[in-house]
Amino acid sequence: MQQLAQDIANNTYKRCYLLHGDEDYLRKQYKDKLLNALMPDGDTMNFNKYSGKDINVGEVIDQAETMPFFADRRVILIEDSGMCKGGGEQLASYLEDSAESTVIIINESDVDKRSRLFKVVSSKGRACEFVKQPEETLRKWILGRVKKENKKIDIRAVETLLERTGTDMTTINTELEKLFTYTLHKDAISDTDVREIVTVSTGSRVFDMISAMAEKKQAQALQMYHDLLEHKETPFGVLALIGRQFNMMLQIKELKEEGFGSRQIAEKTGLAPFIEQKYERQAAGFKAERIRQALEACVRADEDVKIRSVDPKLSVELLIIEYSC
Repeated sequence: MQQLAQDIANNTYKRCYLLHGDEDYLRKQYKDKLLNALMPDGDTMNFNKYSGKDINVGEVIDQAETMPFFADRRVILIEDSGMCKGGGEQLASYLEDSAESTVIIINESDVDKRSRLFKVVSSKGRACEFVKQPEETLRKWILGRVKKENKKIDIRAVETLLERTGTDMTTINTELEKLFTYTLHKDAISDTDVREIVTVSTGSRVFDMISAMAEKKQAQALQMYHDLLEHKETPFGVLALIGRQFNMMLQIKELKEEGFGSRQIAEKTGLAPFIEQKYERQAAGFKAERIRQALEACVRADEDVKIRSVDPKLSVELLIIEYSC
């Protein structure tokens, strides 16, 4: 990100850029910054956008070879093509020696760093990865967003916000916008404001449901599951989140048993420290073998639905019952 920011600041650009990673908010922000810098006057005549899996690469190359019309450069944006995971050989060959007058920007959430296209962009241009940000970075970003609105927010409110939203910056930004509207005539955002207005993410709801399972609160866990369904979550989606959560608990439990501390575990698992601590407390409610059994049960539940035609809602219900007693 720093190198990309320097390119924009210095007004010196590579012939190709690859913006990738699972932090969609940052990736979009930098994509927009790059496009605005390359086309300060909103030049649509020398701009082409291609998106989706069925892009005609030959057409992209033809456009890239077309001289810009009364401008310094032509800009081509390629989004969600999947070519950095496969099928990008033709574009990779072109980028080995592309037109000097054209800047090609490839914007993808998922890439294979072994692919030829990724390697060529990394060599001939600039590949920029946007990853989930650490807890401290998110805190500073939230404080900065609040300050721009001429407001204050206390640390407890920031922690509650992160607990409810997780670390996805798009979600955090959306909830901050709601908070700014809710506290329009107030100078500060309180913890009460956050609890009143910020939506609890599905991941947080599933986390609370599994905590109830760990505490053997079966009726509460089942009620939480039914609440998720009422919020239009699918049994398949809930099952996937349950499996992911048990898998994370097992990783943390095993690392803990190997003697790693909380900070080291957070680094190894890629979790924000405050989230790692929540998982650690939750994992304490299960023995390691019980967590492994739960993971196997998640696989069986998925097979029951897809192969044996068991009702998906019932399949997840039975899983919750089994591991909350």
